[in-house]
This record gives sequence, C-alpha cells and structure tokens, in this order.
Amino acid sequence: MNEIGMDSRTLRELLEAGHPDRAEQMLAEIHPADLGVVLADLTQEETRAVIDLLFAQRRAASMLAELPSELLPQVFEALTDQRISELLTRLEIDDMLLLMDHVPDERREKIQQWLPQDKRHELRHAELYPPESAGRVMTTNLLALDQKTTAQQAINSIRSAGDSKEAVLYLYVVDGEKCLLGVVPIRRLVAAPPETPMAQLMTPASISVAAEADQEEAARLVARYDLLAIPVTDSKNRILGIITVDDVIDVLTEEATEDIYHLAGLSEEDRVFTSARVSIRKRLPWMMLNLATAFTAAAVVGFFEATLEQMVSLAIFLPVVAGVGGNGGIQTLTVITRAIALGEIEFSTGLRAVGKEMIVGLTIGLTAGAIAGLIAYLWQGNPWLGGVLLVAMVITMTIAGLLGAGVPLLLKSLDQDPALGSGVLVTFFTDAFGFFSFLGIASLMIHYLT
Repeated sequence: MNEIGMDSRTLRELLEAGHPDRAEQMLAEIHPADLGVVLADLTQEETRAVIDLLFAQRRAASMLAELPSELLPQVFEALTDQRISELLTRLEIDDMLLLMDHVPDERREKIQQWLPQDKRHELRHAELYPPESAGRVMTTNLLALDQKTTAQQAINSIRSAGDSKEAVLYLYVVDGEKCLLGVVPIRRLVAAPPETPMAQLMTPASISVAAEADQEEAARLVARYDLLAIPVTDSKNRILGIITVDDVIDVLTEEATEDIYHLAGLSEEDRVFTSARVSIRKRLPWMMLNLATAFTAAAVVGFFEATLEQMVSLAIFLPVVAGVGGNGGIQTLTVITRAIALGEIEFSTGLRAVGKEMIVGLTIGLTAGAIAGLIAYLWQGNPWLGGVLLVAMVITMTIAGLLGAGVPLLLKSLDQDPALGSGVLVTFFTDAFGFFSFLGIASLMIHYLT
C-alpha cells in the first residue's frame, strides 16, 4: 500500500474526527518536501486546517517553499491574503519571488500590502531582474566582511548571525565599496590563527555571475567548478547576493524538465497534479501539430500507392524504416540538446558534431539495414527487396543524424529553445524521408521486385 496515500487518509480521518493534536503530531513527522503529496488529496477546508497546524509548528513557510508549483493555486485559494503574506515574510527572497509568480494577479497587490515594509521593498527590487535570471534565484542573506577582519572576528560574526543567515559555506571578502575581492572557505577560516586577516586567507574571486545573467549560466558555473555557492554581482563587481547549491539543483531540475517537456511537445505547466482541464488545453495543440505531420507523412506513402498495389508486401516494412529512423533521430537530438544545454557545443563548432552524427547514422544504418535486409530476404524470398531495405535504411539513418543534430543547432542560432518542437520536427522528417527513400527506390526497382 502507498505510504503517502495512507498518510492522506489518516490525516483526513483525524481532522474529521476532531483530533487536531494527533493530526499535528503526524504532520510533525512528515518532511516538508513530502507534504505536497499529502495536500494534493485534501479538500480546501482540510488544506486550510493543515496550514493552521503547520503554523503552530512554524513549518508552514518551509512547506510552502517545497510544494510542487501546480499545488500552489489550491493552497492560495484556501488562505487569506494576510495569512499568505505571513508565510512569505518567513521566506528568503528567492523563495518569495518564486511563490509570488504563482499568486493570482488580482491578489498580488493586496498580499504585498500586508508584507512588512522592508520585505515589500526587497521584493519589488528583486522583481526588477529579468525572469529566470541569476538575480531572481539569489539570496541576499550572506556574510560579507572587510578584508582587514581577522579570523577570530569572522568566527564571531558567524556566531552572532546564528540561523539568520543562509547556511554559511563561504565568507565573502569585500572592500569599502562592497566590491567583491575574494572568498574564504569555512574550513580554511577555522584552521587559521585567530589574528590572521581575511586578505591573507582569501582566494581571489575569479568566479561570479552577473545578476542579469541567465540562471542556467550560474548553474553551469557551479557544476563546472564544483562550488557550493556562487556570488552574484552588479556591473561594478559589488556583491548583491549568492546562489547556493540547493538553488542550483532546483534550477537544473527546472531546466532539465523544460527541455524534456519541449522534446515531448509538453508545456511546463502540465504536471502530475495539474487538473485534467489544463493538461488537455496544453497538450491538444501539440497533438494537433503531430496529427498534421503524421498525415503529411502518410501523404508521402499515398504518393506511391501504385507501387504498393503492385507489391503489397512493401507495406510490411514501412514501420521498420520509420521506427529505426525515428529512434536514431531522437537519440541524436537528445545528445545534441544536452550538449547545448550544458554549454558543451556552440553553432560555430556544430558542423563537426553534425558530421560525426551523420557518420554514426550511416554506420548504424549499414548494420541495421544489413540485418533487416537479410530478414526481408529470408521472409519474402526476394534478395532485391532486402537490398532496397538496406539502402533505404542507410539513407534514413544518415538523414536522421543530420536532422537530429542540425535542427536544435539551427534553433539555437535563431535564439530559440533548441528543444522546442525538435522532437516533432525530427520525427516527421525522418518518417517522411524514410517512406520516400524506401518506396522511391522500390518504385525504381519494381520490375525486379515483382
């Protein structure tokens, strides 16, 4: 039996039976990241009751920050504007920004009015950064010390900050203008003599990210240089905040989800807890596009209707050509899209990648085509049919390599998401080329085939 499902049912029974103390005890044993699955199965009144219990435990804000985005409308609908503002006040600015993006437009201004003045000012300043920028995911809760600060003074600063700062992974050294000079790892700080100044302990800060830069760029830098956090600076190199590794994981998850969804022709809003109405509305347009491309590929087959009438057995092998070609195209597309996402390839170096994928497609096409041709010969007793299938699969797989690599690189050069619609386009073209090559060669060889 599903344990989360049992928790949802048990929680509902406790709320209905009027045992809030036992329900509160059960909630205390559930991690905030797991509460989303529980809330997804509750009514609006039950959700409100659970939030009230979590408030008593001072866990409501952390739970809200961990919820899947598709559940946020349900939670916001169950809470008053004042209660939502109380939750937001307890969050770091990056989490607050993320949640405010999901607040209905008609309630946003009212909720902001309930925020403390300093939080409201911080929120409005952070909203000036472009969407999906480093400034949007950074936290301003960090320790930045003057270069003359001693190791003992720095340790005292950490103690004084207590839990009020983001988990201290690095100390950032700045000058009088708050310009970033260097970074001191906590391990080096603890091992240093008490009177050692920060200027002697720091490593010059050579890695940072601009606040306006894409959040994906910050994630790439953290992953490439094995950092636990990366400083965010303005145009004058003044430190504005930091992006920690937990936020980087969220960014990478978000970007990977976006790429996977785009390859499949899905919207990012279409998640497991999204309502059926929204999922249908998001998926139907892409399905209509897919239907149109499928009929276009079918029209290619219809063009060779006379050939199929002369030799009906050709139809048996159409799915073989289309299936192998489509799979080859998607494999290449996945490799190239990942390389683009991780910054491993640019359009200028893409020609080499295209050439390599065409060679891979040609080689696999020869191997798979030889096997398929032999099977066709043994099955139908016609060596010419096996030869036609071999040549068609070589052509199809080579084209699949070309398109699988070329389409995302072309989209990237046009400043479009390389994953957006690539799967639909590559599948359509490989199917169409596969059908055309197989049936076209068969038409030329029909005298020998029959």
